[in-house]
Amino acid sequence: MTDPRELLLGSFRAALAAADPLAIVPPHLPKPPKGRTLVVGAGKAVGAMALAVERQWPPEAPLEGMVITRYGHGLPTRRIRVVEAGHPVPDERGETAAREILAAARELEGDDLLLVLVSGGGSSLLALPLPDIPMADLKAVTRALLASGAPIQDMNTVRKHLSAIQGGRLVLATRARILALVISDVTGDDPTHIASGPCAPDPSTFGDAIAILRRFGVAAPASIAAHLERGAKGGAPETPKPGDPAFSRVENRVIATAHASLVAGAKAFEGHGTPALLLGDSVTGEAAEVAKVYAALAREVRRYGGPAKPPVALISGGETTVTLRGNGRGGRCTEFLLSLAVELAGQERTWAIACDTDGIDGSEDNAGAILAPDALARASVLGLAPRAMLARNDGYGFFSALGDLVVTGPTRTNVNDYRAILVA
Repeated sequence: MTDPRELLLGSFRAALAAADPLAIVPPHLPKPPKGRTLVVGAGKAVGAMALAVERQWPPEAPLEGMVITRYGHGLPTRRIRVVEAGHPVPDERGETAAREILAAARELEGDDLLLVLVSGGGSSLLALPLPDIPMADLKAVTRALLASGAPIQDMNTVRKHLSAIQGGRLVLATRARILALVISDVTGDDPTHIASGPCAPDPSTFGDAIAILRRFGVAAPASIAAHLERGAKGGAPETPKPGDPAFSRVENRVIATAHASLVAGAKAFEGHGTPALLLGDSVTGEAAEVAKVYAALAREVRRYGGPAKPPVALISGGETTVTLRGNGRGGRCTEFLLSLAVELAGQERTWAIACDTDGIDGSEDNAGAILAPDALARASVLGLAPRAMLARNDGYGFFSALGDLVVTGPTRTNVNDYRAILVA
């Protein structure tokens, strides 16, 4: 059998290839319109998406615009400007760029095309708070939400009600026809939740945003609390809702999903003679708790041959969360793997990989890590305490000490997490 590490890494590379913007964007590009084409967007993948548009667009056809990506994720382009800004916490560079995007969209006419490139990460990158909300307060509430363990959909419900451009408000700013090409990084692939849906109607309300902050114990800065309360009482305009006629000239087209990447990863295993079982692309919950469920499944496979006999790869995707309780350096992928290691307790011939498809697990320099059957034994030799490290959210420190981090650098795509457990 192929070396398990290489088999796991090969499956992850196949998952990334299925979401490569340079390959998946061109088939979805429209013919140039009669008027101008303005390209705008935000997300970790939009640098590569913009480059794909430039390579495919007829050289004689007008093309201009600007997209916003995370620091270090840009690519050299000629006709579409790529701006790098803050993620996961927004910053002033993103705010300035988003304001320019909104102003440019307002200048378009009915014969023009607004081509919007959207991918995960856009919620913080396309950060244009409403006039009564200082950027410092938006940063503060974003940090608090990130630490609270709130799902991304809930975080984005709050952010949409603080934004001058998200939650469908970009649509209201222009008369042009809009095509949004969307790379999904959220469970369910609903465009309203991806980058906080700049071109999608928003079914949520100010009341929903207030309830989310309360549910997760987030104390919002005074300006944000006042704005949300004012909106809930009808004193501030709501985001545009489903059925708004403005969306009759808008198409949100999802061109890459977690499920498609999981299928590609499964085919990579099958190409090496290892059957694969897809366990879903919409797994959510605390990373450490999700790992306990998958550990139980891996034990069932090893001991009793069900629901599949070894060898088998158990593949899943989605976006788990981590409620910060310690000062460790782990993201959700290494948190998942460290919890899995503790639960499996060195189960023989059982390997795993968990990586974020954007190449960044949390805020560190790794995409994720690989768990080997001898990980706990090697950790013991090094004097590591896995349970204590898990308690302080230090999955990064654990796998870094073992030399088992997976480091890809920015992948310039983002279809959520990729996890595979190989029971060999």
